[in-house]
Amino acid sequence: MLVKPRVRGFMCVTSHPDGCCKHVEEQVNYIKSQPEIDMPRRVLVIGSSTGYGLAARISAAFGGKASTLGVIFEKPGTSSKTASAGWYNTAAFHDLAEKSDLYAKTINGDAFSDEVKSKVIEIIKKDLKEIDLLIYSVAAPRKKDPETGDIITSVLKPIGKNISMLGLNTDKECIQRVELEPASKSEIDDTIKVMGGDDWSRWIQQLDKAGALANNFKTTAFTYIGDKITWDLYWEGTIGAAKKDLDRKVKSIRQQIKNINGDARVSVLKAVVTQSSSAIPVMPLYLSILFKEMKSRGTHEDCIQQLYRLLTTRLFSDGENYDIEGRYRVDDYELDRQVQKSVSDAWGNISDESLALLADFDEYKRSFLRLFGFEIAGIDYSRDVDPEKVIPGIINL
Repeated sequence: MLVKPRVRGFMCVTSHPDGCCKHVEEQVNYIKSQPEIDMPRRVLVIGSSTGYGLAARISAAFGGKASTLGVIFEKPGTSSKTASAGWYNTAAFHDLAEKSDLYAKTINGDAFSDEVKSKVIEIIKKDLKEIDLLIYSVAAPRKKDPETGDIITSVLKPIGKNISMLGLNTDKECIQRVELEPASKSEIDDTIKVMGGDDWSRWIQQLDKAGALANNFKTTAFTYIGDKITWDLYWEGTIGAAKKDLDRKVKSIRQQIKNINGDARVSVLKAVVTQSSSAIPVMPLYLSILFKEMKSRGTHEDCIQQLYRLLTTRLFSDGENYDIEGRYRVDDYELDRQVQKSVSDAWGNISDESLALLADFDEYKRSFLRLFGFEIAGIDYSRDVDPEKVIPGIINL
């Protein structure tokens, strides 16, 4: 099959197996080029197939020599259709882990379900006995409630007011204004149920009850805060309400694992191009401007650089390296005052005519396509590839 990118709105509906493999290999090589991470070696990553979750698994495995267990929810390819990028990413990770004699197992199923939780506990008890670290990196548009069976859907809306804000039409490559009405109370509640801390807390409860958490166990879930430009839709909108729920739930999780000398923290990461961030109307324009500014300063980081810095300078370093709310912060380069001032100045002057001057939309497009295995150096995209990539030992539920 000859695979080309087919982009529909904020999604690419094809992915390239060789490109995804090379992209994973690039991240692995970056981690191997850095000093080894001094960290525990039994790690569970919930949401390990793309973006920050994938970078966390790569960092732990190839930087800390950790045995990793991953949970994904991805589609394999067929003879006529490519797999999801996360499937190819996971296949590449398994192949590279095997070559490095690293333990790696993956469960493909709904992370919100108790069935997946039970299977993970079974594998931990059999293979690892306990885990030392759980990284929670799930961003889903909906979930099936494990107790009621109801399908709950999240929404991306402001809270309490109509908003009008700048955005970027990525198809036409022009500036546009986005108008959004506020979410209802039920929409806010449902978004919190899907993207808040409920499932993270449920994972910890069930793992703790099963005796699967080691002494000095740590866990973290990822969040984004950003600055004022994005707040109306993000931090002060429905997604922000869900992320603030993480800040509430983490306190009860921390209390629950106190008896094993455990710790739980929310980690605040910088804005990057992910499948989730691409769906937020304000983010493509914000990211295009941000990338230009941070690249000019030499402070631009992608997922893998962020996760390496999180593990080495925050999660497994001496001292209490968190903010007044108890969160780990590696969004400091993005929130640098001069960076945000430059971004704000560009935002106030952006137009179709000045887009190329004030923003780096080419870098945004490249980063977006790389998520799906395209725009990867060294890949011959004119060559036929087999879309049916097998992951030996994967457990499909």
